[in-house]
Amino acid sequence: MSEIDFLGKLHTVTTRNYVERVVSHDKAGSAEVARKWGYDYWDGERQFGYGGYKYDGRWRIIAEDMARHYGLKAGDKILDIGCGKAFLLYEFTQVVPGIEVAGIDISEYGINNAKEEVKPFLQIGNCQNLPFEDSTFDFVFSLNVFHNLRNFELDRALREMQRVRRGNAYICIESYRNECEKVNLLYWQLTCMSFMDTDEWVWEYERAGYNGDYGFIYFE
Repeated sequence: MSEIDFLGKLHTVTTRNYVERVVSHDKAGSAEVARKWGYDYWDGERQFGYGGYKYDGRWRIIAEDMARHYGLKAGDKILDIGCGKAFLLYEFTQVVPGIEVAGIDISEYGINNAKEEVKPFLQIGNCQNLPFEDSTFDFVFSLNVFHNLRNFELDRALREMQRVRRGNAYICIESYRNECEKVNLLYWQLTCMSFMDTDEWVWEYERAGYNGDYGFIYFE
């Protein structure tokens, strides 16, 4: 189990005003809307989520880095847990021609508005009950999803991720290393339910028997 930063180069491109996020709108009300995972979260106003999540190729470099690091090749089967509109899965099909992709997400809107090229390989579902056989995938990943679970839901979700993999795995979640990052995370987040520092997340992984790789997103 190793800590790897795949998303940092993408995350740091965006400039965030943490205090404005709290004072400009009804933060609690916005969070309630966001956790419905519908139009407002994906394509509505910024206070509810992405503020419009359109394909723009930004995920290509992440797919390239992951494919290179894990040696992905044609014929490999990969799963994105919490795939959303599946832009990253699409990039994998471009970076590794012949790769077999699958995605699952709780958001019906996200799946229905996913990248058309990979939509046939997606389904609506819950990460705590993955509809796949044991040891199905050569690579399983989940980006910015597990912190949206309540703490008593994490164990089962992690064990499910471990169950369906036969190869590598990678998880990235939002976390913090100090009080400043904790406050910024609290100010900025809309959907987080499990707020833990990095040591607590690693403890959670080990307790559930997850031994894949992991990374963190910080709000500095």
